[in-house]
Amino acid sequence: MEASSMTTRPLDRLIRPKSIAVFGGKEARRVIEQCNKMGFAGEIWPVHPKLDDVLGRKCYRSVADLPAAPDAAFVGVNRQLTIEIIRDLSARGAGGAICYASGFREAVNELSDGNELQSALVEAAGDMAVVGPNCYGFINMLDGALLWPDQHGMVRADKGVAVLTQSSNIACNVSMQMRGLPLAYLMTAGNQAQMGLSDLACAVIEDPRVTAVGLHIEGFDSIEALQRLAKRARELKKPVVTLKVGKSEAAQLATVSHTASLAGNDAVSSALLARLGIGRVDTLPELLETLKLLHLHGTLKSFDISSMSCSGGEASLMADAGVGRKVVYRALKDAQRQPLRESLGEMVTISNPLDYHTFVWGNREKQTTAFSAMMKGDYAINLIVLDFPRQDRCDAADWVTTCDAVIDASRATGAVAGIVASLGENMPEETALRLMAEKVVPFSGIEEALTACEISAEIGRLWAQPEAGPLLAVSHSEGDSVTLSEHEAKSELAAFGLTIPQGLTAETAEQAADAAEKLGFPVVLKGQGVAHKTEAGAVKLNLASREAVLEAARAMAGVASGYLVEKMVAKPVAELIVGAMRDPVAGPVLTVGAGGILVELLEDSAILTLPTDENAIRKALSGLKVAKLLGGYRGQPKGDVDALVKAVASVASYVVSNASMIEEVDINPIMVLPEGLGTVAADALIRRRGRGA
Repeated sequence: MEASSMTTRPLDRLIRPKSIAVFGGKEARRVIEQCNKMGFAGEIWPVHPKLDDVLGRKCYRSVADLPAAPDAAFVGVNRQLTIEIIRDLSARGAGGAICYASGFREAVNELSDGNELQSALVEAAGDMAVVGPNCYGFINMLDGALLWPDQHGMVRADKGVAVLTQSSNIACNVSMQMRGLPLAYLMTAGNQAQMGLSDLACAVIEDPRVTAVGLHIEGFDSIEALQRLAKRARELKKPVVTLKVGKSEAAQLATVSHTASLAGNDAVSSALLARLGIGRVDTLPELLETLKLLHLHGTLKSFDISSMSCSGGEASLMADAGVGRKVVYRALKDAQRQPLRESLGEMVTISNPLDYHTFVWGNREKQTTAFSAMMKGDYAINLIVLDFPRQDRCDAADWVTTCDAVIDASRATGAVAGIVASLGENMPEETALRLMAEKVVPFSGIEEALTACEISAEIGRLWAQPEAGPLLAVSHSEGDSVTLSEHEAKSELAAFGLTIPQGLTAETAEQAADAAEKLGFPVVLKGQGVAHKTEAGAVKLNLASREAVLEAARAMAGVASGYLVEKMVAKPVAELIVGAMRDPVAGPVLTVGAGGILVELLEDSAILTLPTDENAIRKALSGLKVAKLLGGYRGQPKGDVDALVKAVASVASYVVSNASMIEEVDINPIMVLPEGLGTVAADALIRRRGRGA
């Protein structure tokens, strides 16, 4: 992206226009057709060099001939002419434009002038907002304003969610959904020459008729705009959920440590979104189902949910789908059990998930009583599994009765309720629309329903915490990167509070033996200037005599450029890795995880975006598998978690203080000693640019 600034390029006129100018032939005509079809009440001005009218609307010859500066323009002409029209629209004071043409930066592999034309486009736009190029445009169903050159499946709405994507085809697909989701805005961003997805989202979230925002992200556009969006979403209580696909821009991967491979761009993306209080889903159906819940009820108050169905098989599906998730089928309260027993009979096992059999099937009053008893359990949401029969071949009267009972129970108790079709196609659109109108969430798919509940509750949890400060915003130092020696790296980290072993450097085997005697045995001997010491045979542990040190030093002389002699660290409770790397989007990030020889084997790590604090560090550590060792696994001593938290915080402080220079930090392992005995950084690597490089 070239640049974007919501302060200099407001989008209100563009996305909520009262006048639209259209440029071009076939695509421009389709824009007029769609606006006519959806009842756009504003002015539409076709611009064409030869035609006198389009669909009964007077044609103008140029931007200069228009009655006034249009609020929005759809520019559907070739790429060269696009730049001229954008320049004229900007000079006239237009509100903004959609650039339909392709052949800009997205096509640089095929067209050598793609970059040059994209720069010319941004320059021509000046302070006027431009969306695209290679962009289908957007649909505003609140006002019937469609700068959209194609068919779609949407209807007018009084309020609803906004879905934004870089992909025009994904937008077309979303427009055709039959899930009952009210779509207020559907927007595409194209190749984001000037306006990115986050900029557009920042604009639509301000519309009071928008309830929630969904983003389909292929690559983050502007971290500043994303942070603005997250902050405003929290202030307005309008949740944002993302489908982040692919990998972010390739990081400069390190060749000398484990940190980069552990972090991974996708893991950084998840950590970044969590920091901002933005939900993340994995599939398009999950995105739409989550938006349904967020549209009706916003964030859930907890992860506690209930489930009822008239089949043991469905109850088992629901129970199994909850395994490994944050949602909890919390046990029933004592006050619920007797009302459920009375309404369902003695043969029903009273539990959660609950199989209520078919004893009350088709009886609205008894079903309402049973559903109400479950909904009085103070669950965040109450789910009822119900797959509808085919509308063309079967009678759905009893299923409608069950819907009526769920609606009645939800009204009577004030509880949040959802009906879940285990197979997405078994939730008819007509039924979904009716349930949405009654504020009952019509979920298509069990996994999608539980994901929606989980994401909604997680956003609520994140919003309940203090808002995280802004990410580090630092420029990257110039110059070649260098790798510090282990001794240099440890010395720099020790200055920020990290505990390191007592150690001395030596140039020869004799000097190494002298250093060992001075430190006191046993010692560790390491060859300096070796990237992967263990694999190269350049590290020897538990050397208990001068002779042992001499022998070890001479054995590694062929690969080492000197020696580091350190006091041997006592047996730890656990070994962890703490590292830092520079992500191209989030900037410097911290990695914590199981270290030592287990680092690749377990792949047990968490990402901390920076700056961070001890509370966030403690939470990240508690989520690791290795946390069981730290807690005293099977009678073993507990690790000094407080000291570990402080050790990680000291590394974070070092990285923040040197953010412009840091390429990579890799401390593996940090030895966590028994409770009260602290931690020791047994090995450390720093790669950086700038000062000292």
